[in-house]
Amino acid sequence: MQTSFKARLGWAMYDWAAQPFFTIIFTFIFGPYFVAQVVGNPAEGQVLWGDTQTIAGLIMAFMAPVLGSLADATGPRKPWVAGFTMLCVLACFGLWFAVPDASDGRINLVIFFVVLGVIGAEFSIVFNNAMLPTLAKDGQVGKLSGYGWAMGYVGGLIALIIMLIVTGQMPGVAGPEFSEGSFIAERLAGPFSGLWFALFIIPFMLWTPDVPKLVDDRVEAVRAGLRELRHTLRTLPQRPNIFRFLIARMIYYDGLNAIFAFGGVYVAAQFGWGLTELGLFGIVALIAGIPGSLIGGWLDDRIGSKPTLFLSIGGLFLVTLGLISVGDGKVAFVVPMDFPTPDDGLFASTAELIVMGLTAVLGVVAGPAQAASRSMVARLAPPDQLGQYFGLFSLSGKVTAFLAPFAIARVTAGTESVRAGVSVILIFLVVGLIILATVREQRDPDV
Repeated sequence: MQTSFKARLGWAMYDWAAQPFFTIIFTFIFGPYFVAQVVGNPAEGQVLWGDTQTIAGLIMAFMAPVLGSLADATGPRKPWVAGFTMLCVLACFGLWFAVPDASDGRINLVIFFVVLGVIGAEFSIVFNNAMLPTLAKDGQVGKLSGYGWAMGYVGGLIALIIMLIVTGQMPGVAGPEFSEGSFIAERLAGPFSGLWFALFIIPFMLWTPDVPKLVDDRVEAVRAGLRELRHTLRTLPQRPNIFRFLIARMIYYDGLNAIFAFGGVYVAAQFGWGLTELGLFGIVALIAGIPGSLIGGWLDDRIGSKPTLFLSIGGLFLVTLGLISVGDGKVAFVVPMDFPTPDDGLFASTAELIVMGLTAVLGVVAGPAQAASRSMVARLAPPDQLGQYFGLFSLSGKVTAFLAPFAIARVTAGTESVRAGVSVILIFLVVGLIILATVREQRDPDV
């Protein structure tokens, strides 16, 4: 299918629309607020927030392949994208009810809305991803995938800056004044993310063409889709390239997620950073991710998805090692360096500047790992089963998502060393690379 630049821009605008949900709700604004203020007990809040993500992840992981198979059987993807996006938007508005020191009933309501939001966002991503191969110009799936990730970084960056200003955490910028203790700004994070999603998905809905309708009998289409999914799951081990890739991605993606989940926590513990420093940490990573995704997409189409992934994941390994090497007054494990002291200003120490430099490199190498993973599926999956395989791709990113945090927690507890615990991330990256090395970047024969 020949598509215009406008159609591809509309597809990439989906990433722009969706990314703030993850950036604002999960990473920088709402998640920390839920843990510290809504629950009121940080330890209990951390447990509830982790359980919330686990519940949502498991539901999404096991349902995504089923829904993907139904979309393959019926044809059009955009109705699925629109429906699940609206589910996410409604859930985001529900997060307004997350008041400080909430009752158990109110906390459960907020958890329900968070789970609903994750399901809506993640399911819509499955169907948006499945449209990638039919939209890429001259088979340049890497370039388009990287372009989409870059647009996501830009959207997430702008939305995060807006919310940091609103919450009064942007240095040198006076935000709006709310009554003390109301946390109105943090409660607005949900409705703001929902409104952003609903507004910026409009170009996707108007400009991007969909695949044609395949059948009129929806009941028979559902049955056919489920039969095809059973066949795919039964024969997946006989497709060694995509089977091994999904396993490799499952492992290295656990490591990648853990870098963002624990990397900032680690350096914050070393330097005594607060929300302002962590917010800027995230902004630097997002800014660097924009050219990283574009360069990664360019490399993907020239040297292939697998070599691009090797470069990217290898870079993640080195950056993680660099971050872990900072601690106890030293950088690179053995080099003494000045660390921050009270009232010395924002990022005033040499060690902090080194970490921010590593953060920029982290953003550059993380984008290609995500974009090339998506284009790898597009290259390996059977063209008529893209929904199914992007559903399995989604499952591979969720079904073991608890492993890296669990391993980090257990090693940290056993060694009483935060550095030793975070070092577990390196193992996930290496094991993922080893399995990825066995994958050939070519589509398996039909079985």
